[in-house]
Amino acid sequence: MSGKTSFDFSTLSEREKYKLLIGAVVPRPIALVTTVDTEGRANAAPFSFFNCLSAEPAILALGVENHRNLGLKDTARNIRSTGVFTVNIVSDAILEAMNVCAVPFGPGIDELQEAGLTAVAGAKIACPRIAESPASFECRQHVTLEIGASRQIILGEVLAAHISATIVNDRFHVDPYGLDAIGRMGGHGYARTRDYFDLPTMTVSEWEDDKRSAAAGRRKSA
Repeated sequence: MSGKTSFDFSTLSEREKYKLLIGAVVPRPIALVTTVDTEGRANAAPFSFFNCLSAEPAILALGVENHRNLGLKDTARNIRSTGVFTVNIVSDAILEAMNVCAVPFGPGIDELQEAGLTAVAGAKIACPRIAESPASFECRQHVTLEIGASRQIILGEVLAAHISATIVNDRFHVDPYGLDAIGRMGGHGYARTRDYFDLPTMTVSEWEDDKRSAAAGRRKSA
């Protein structure tokens, strides 16, 4: 086994920690988050510091970094003002549109319009979802954690989900091939999720049987 290079995080800069984390914690799902400001104007921005943390209550988490001057980004400010947001899953079909939404446009620019995406009114909240996304989750702000001066962790409780009818069945199983989600790697890298396989978790008895079979095979080959 090869040696390891170890890093003491107490000695690293913020940028060095960031590079190690985003390079090794992969692939990360991408949330294309839609919000509205107090005047009802829509905003859309992608976040790869994102995941599902709980099913009951149903909680999604966003890691939102502030601007360099520590001012709130539109997403964080809008969620603070309205208490709601929608997470839209990024599929390969809307990858380029997602990248347009990442452009640092000035205030008042409608990222959805610039990206050619369609806003659909929310069912449970006053915030749109994206029609072209294969799965969207309407969320109500549950709690926001201030992580130092530069970042917020926003937890949202899912109130409603909208999933393409062709990729979800009556047993609530979502087809991963149909979802065709994109994952974020380090730097500017992305990954598709088409290299898919099943690996069921074993019971203790199955693990013991597997271990005995392996031992028997080693004895025969000795």
